[in-house]
Amino acid sequence: MSTKHEKILQYIESLPVGDKISVRQIAKEMQVSEGTAYRAIKEAENRRLVSSIERVGTIRIEKKKKENIERLTFAEIVNIVDGQVLGGKDGLHKTLGKFVIGAMQLDDMMRYTDAGSLLIVGNRFKAHENALKAGAAVLITGGFDTTEENKLLADELELPIISSSYDTFTVATMINRAIYDQLIKKDILLIEDIYVPIEETYSLKTTDTIADFHKLNLQTTHGAYPIVTATNKLIGMISVKDVIGKEDSETVDKVMTKNPISGSMKTSVAAAGHRMIWEGIDLLPIVNDDGILQGVISRQDVLKALQHAQRQPQHGETIDDLVKSEMKVMGEDDVVVEFTVTPQMTNQYGAISYGAFTTLLSEVGSFALKRRKRGDAVAENMTIYFIKPVQMESVLTVVPHILDMSRKFVKMDFDVFNETVLVGKAMMMFQLLER
Repeated sequence: MSTKHEKILQYIESLPVGDKISVRQIAKEMQVSEGTAYRAIKEAENRRLVSSIERVGTIRIEKKKKENIERLTFAEIVNIVDGQVLGGKDGLHKTLGKFVIGAMQLDDMMRYTDAGSLLIVGNRFKAHENALKAGAAVLITGGFDTTEENKLLADELELPIISSSYDTFTVATMINRAIYDQLIKKDILLIEDIYVPIEETYSLKTTDTIADFHKLNLQTTHGAYPIVTATNKLIGMISVKDVIGKEDSETVDKVMTKNPISGSMKTSVAAAGHRMIWEGIDLLPIVNDDGILQGVISRQDVLKALQHAQRQPQHGETIDDLVKSEMKVMGEDDVVVEFTVTPQMTNQYGAISYGAFTTLLSEVGSFALKRRKRGDAVAENMTIYFIKPVQMESVLTVVPHILDMSRKFVKMDFDVFNETVLVGKAMMMFQLLER
């Protein structure tokens, strides 16, 4: 059974794109309290099902697929630029294809402005009118207004006119930043991208016996299965080692592992892999907020996905990408890495930030382990026990030393030099992601 919260989210998702919703309306429609309705609307906003705009309300917007995540709706633009909607509110759910900066003569401007565009321009009323007639929305910078006729035209054509107090350069930067952030999000693999749905995998009911387990094991060769109730609620896991020496007539709920570790659709694949290795499990059941089984992922699925992701071109640059781009491997057998500190990697004092420094050491350590044919690794913990301020434009040399290595863990020590001066030392524990 779905909770009230899930039912409200399903109801919101079923609404036509462009519909307006309110806490009061949802509470009345779904017969829930206004508090429950408010929480569900906030969750719908996180899931990008709706967008809430001051003085306009909450609008059902198009839910974007991951491959199309860089397209923004006009409602999202309003929130990004702290805008005010002057007209065309009924078109806020629409998605824009491109934005055009109107820093040219009117005729030239119109050559670039077509249906689905967003024209970013100052107080040029004729440009506002022509853009609307061409099927484009308008973003007026500098906090300026437009004519009443243009507002009526925007309402009629259902194309928003948005006013922002920021200047054109700042507005364009803010929109670019939002698209960039979404591209980074698109690159992050989540469980929902790789899991095996419940329809394509196998589970056992609490009333099934050990004999049923053996039969399923012969049929599928899987080593473990989730155990669910009649309503598909996950209550346990069973593996080959749980049934050794048990009678065929015994029910699986007597020998299963109760309260098993599980994941959710929005867990990152990297986090799931880390947990599976740490807990020593090969199969992770995936559940929704109510504990209903949605599917499973195996350790093999996780490793394949992470290896595939490492080979893909990245669209958005994170701090990790910036750090990797400045690393140069110098040693042939023993790894020695040269690294240049760029301005983006510094703190407010102009010295390398702890974030960039720890990322650098983590990347060097992972590379050193790959060179030793130990596969992928995740940094488990780190101690920086000596560091001097490192100024921007400094060229650092990082020398890693493996102190101890077991099947699952590696202890590593790092010396960091600026020319011949020792500026940092650290010790790190890595967890090996082996099959």
